[in-house]
Amino acid sequence: MAMSQFLPDIRIGYLYTYWGPLGFVLTVTICREAVDDFRRYKRDKEVNAQKYYRIVRGSDTPELVPSSKLRVGDLVIVEKGQRVPADLVLLRTTEKSGACFVRTDQLDGETDWKLRLAVPATQKLDNDAQLFDIKASLYVEKPQKDIHSFIGTFTRYDGYSSEESLGVDNTLWANTAIASGSALGIVVYTGQETRSLMNHSAPRSKVGLLDQEINQLTKVLFCAVIGLALVMMCLKGFNGPWYRYMFRFVLLFSYIIPISLRVNLDMGKTFYAWCIQRDREIAGTVVRTTTIPEELGRISYLLSDKTGTLTQNIMVFKKLHLGTVSYGQETFDEVTSVLKAYYSTPSSENSPIRVSTMSYGGKVRRSESTRIYEAVHALALCHNVTPVYDDSTVTNNLDTVSVETGDTGSIQSQTEADQHYYPAEQKPSYQASSPDEVALVKWTEEVGLGLVKRDLVSMQLKAPNGQVLNYQILQSFPFTSETKRMGIIVREEASGETVFYLKGADVVMSGIVQYNDWLEEECGNMAREGLRTLVVAKKTLTEEQYLDFEARYNAARMCVSDRASRVTAVIESLEREMELLCVTGVEDKLQDRVRPTLELLRNAGIKIWMLTGDKLETATCIAKSSRLVSRTQGLHVFKSVVTRTDAHLELNTFRKKQDCALVISGDSLEVCLQYYENEFLELACGSPAVVCCRCSPTQKAEVVTLIQQHTGKRTAAVGDGGNDVSMIQAADAGIGLEGLEGRQASLAADFSIPQFSHLSTLLLVHGRRSYKRSAALSQFVIHRGLIISTMQAVFSAVFYLSSVALYQGFLMVGYATIYTMFPVFSLVLDKDVSEKIALTYPELYKDLSKGRCLSYKTFFTWILISIYQGGVIMYGALIMFEDEFIHIVAISFSALVLTELIMVALTVRTWHKIMVLAEILSLGLYLLSLVVLKDYFDAEFIKTTDFLWKVLVITLVSCMPLYILKFLRKKFSPPSYTKLT
Repeated sequence: MAMSQFLPDIRIGYLYTYWGPLGFVLTVTICREAVDDFRRYKRDKEVNAQKYYRIVRGSDTPELVPSSKLRVGDLVIVEKGQRVPADLVLLRTTEKSGACFVRTDQLDGETDWKLRLAVPATQKLDNDAQLFDIKASLYVEKPQKDIHSFIGTFTRYDGYSSEESLGVDNTLWANTAIASGSALGIVVYTGQETRSLMNHSAPRSKVGLLDQEINQLTKVLFCAVIGLALVMMCLKGFNGPWYRYMFRFVLLFSYIIPISLRVNLDMGKTFYAWCIQRDREIAGTVVRTTTIPEELGRISYLLSDKTGTLTQNIMVFKKLHLGTVSYGQETFDEVTSVLKAYYSTPSSENSPIRVSTMSYGGKVRRSESTRIYEAVHALALCHNVTPVYDDSTVTNNLDTVSVETGDTGSIQSQTEADQHYYPAEQKPSYQASSPDEVALVKWTEEVGLGLVKRDLVSMQLKAPNGQVLNYQILQSFPFTSETKRMGIIVREEASGETVFYLKGADVVMSGIVQYNDWLEEECGNMAREGLRTLVVAKKTLTEEQYLDFEARYNAARMCVSDRASRVTAVIESLEREMELLCVTGVEDKLQDRVRPTLELLRNAGIKIWMLTGDKLETATCIAKSSRLVSRTQGLHVFKSVVTRTDAHLELNTFRKKQDCALVISGDSLEVCLQYYENEFLELACGSPAVVCCRCSPTQKAEVVTLIQQHTGKRTAAVGDGGNDVSMIQAADAGIGLEGLEGRQASLAADFSIPQFSHLSTLLLVHGRRSYKRSAALSQFVIHRGLIISTMQAVFSAVFYLSSVALYQGFLMVGYATIYTMFPVFSLVLDKDVSEKIALTYPELYKDLSKGRCLSYKTFFTWILISIYQGGVIMYGALIMFEDEFIHIVAISFSALVLTELIMVALTVRTWHKIMVLAEILSLGLYLLSLVVLKDYFDAEFIKTTDFLWKVLVITLVSCMPLYILKFLRKKFSPPSYTKLT
């Protein structure tokens, strides 16, 4: 339409009349995008400009090059604290053992350290320069997305013929950080082929429901423009160049389509985000997606993770069960006494049977003390925990973590005389892959058996009497979500005994340990107490058994194809008929103010679903203790189903329940969704609360999507771990907690909060305000265009259906900018209720989900208001028309501006000083225009009382009826919030 003004035949005014507003809108949009692009450009440039040392053949000193210059095959040195610039295979480290610790928080969101190992053949070289003297080849698989697996081989051909298998432990992925020492690696993948970028998928572009509703209303407005132009043409007649007149009418009525609405809403959204981040009540909250703050005000379903979200992910060891006896916090001193008694005897007599006989005498007590000794030792040895001492740590603000140089130092250089290297009077802090691991090691330390040193090949424990126990780590099998267990093979240096320890979830361990009649029952009991359970077992290996296993294990690791399944099969061959030692119970404490927060959200009409990977009993217990399921509600545990018939029977059983929360496992959920998707979703969505346990990350995201499709309601998902990212991204509003499991969920979310209790303020206060403010702002911007188009329509109809603009030039530009923009935009400061009332009466939130603030009803109401006011102003000016056309312009335009300012004032519920200033400033600018713009206004006429009373009368007639209707509605049918204020 703006381009059409270059054609003289259809031009209806000055070029800047159309190009001015359009240019402003485009400038604001382009500037905002340009700022975002410039920031991305700066970040990319900073990353690409980071310098790294590259080893060059024939040079004694490495050269310093930017990361953008690195190519596949380059030998790169990465110092402690630096980010790895590309995917590398680790060749050498400053530690003689070839060990190196890295942080992967920016890759997988996990905050624990990962151990990486140099290729043994290159680590053995005397110096880095010798890398150019050997003849070797490196085979790597094609680029893959999986950051937890890697297949490769390193082969030498120069007299040291050997082939070594490479796995993920031999890699340094791009964007990880070196946490200890320095590393030298060879570049194997760069750019888009690195694991980091291959796993980087552009987040789903989320469009808020309010924006979708405005798009629908805009389509109606567009149809109104075409319809109004057709009506005018029908009245005028399709004679002559009718298409030219038709297009001119479309241009005249084009102000009905509010092109400035997008800019106003974007600025409003930015302001809402600023308010959220400035709120001291939810300090630490970050808005990462500024386009959907209104979504927070229309949430009907909240889907939450359990561990680290409803709970603190701070584990406290609560119970140890040995089969015949259980120890809790009140009786842990008995465990301490058994260990002290054992280590108080001479070393030649150190056997659990000897200690038991001396201390207790009876056969039963002897068996019990033996079990205690073995269980505590198993917990002290079977883990991936690393102790860290403060006096040997170095902290870098951004990219490094505290590192204990003795732990990650030269493993092979530790001499026998140096085995007491650790600070004698200082307790270490612990780094591990999960808080559960740390809780177990801390507990063994409390009862007398502490971990004091851990490296790649050895471990040291400190007994109650100060004796240091040395163990050699032969093999270690880390925990994975697929295996749900971790194991370690150690050899005690003093006795030479080789033991395989294994611990994991009861569902997998029950098929590994020897037959028993108590494991399942006790795991269920602990789960009902809200404890996370781990089953611990062991197997003593002879030297022949271990050597046979080692040979098969190494052979499997050398396989290039199907390596993972072969390695798993070899490990599983060892996991048979293991001796059950104990079951541990660890408590995951609830987050602060979880109960009142859930109660507030439930009273606000939000249905809460808990999606967790934990077992059914634990999830059920947390649901009750957190008040996810209220005291007055029943609880239906959906039986495990595997067939269509079973699912049908269970669904019928649940259908008969009233006001009953549902608890279902991931396996049963999958069966129900496969055969009875609609029926299940109808029942589940009608339930007051749902708990889905044993859920995979994919299932979590699937549940979110199904709720959206089935109900059409808005969903929010909240979680803190990497396994919650898919759920968070699938939800209409993704909320991440920055917890102990890392920052991956927080970084992937639309909103990041430090604790779960902030949800109530985020949704009930800021969500409410954002939605109501945007709704009011949208309707006023639409009203502003409709009223002036109505006046244009009346003017054209009266003056022989002429296609001449009523207002031209600066008046049209100023109307939507300096005269009305500030007061209308100041509506983003309005508050219908205070924060205290919004949180005290959460029931007010229920009305928002119905979308009544911006609906077809309110839209057509504003259309009628616009038609009435536009007609009154234009007909009033025409009725009071005197001699000159310029007087019509002065009277009608003055009444129009005053009407807009008064309408803003009538809409405001809570005045802000900026609102008052905006009204006064806009009125002052218009009064100044009456004097300055002599081409548009007759200076002599506007000084007369004739002009003044005519403007006031027209304005009064256009606004007074609306004020009366608003007063009557407020008195006889007030909105719910006015009853509380």
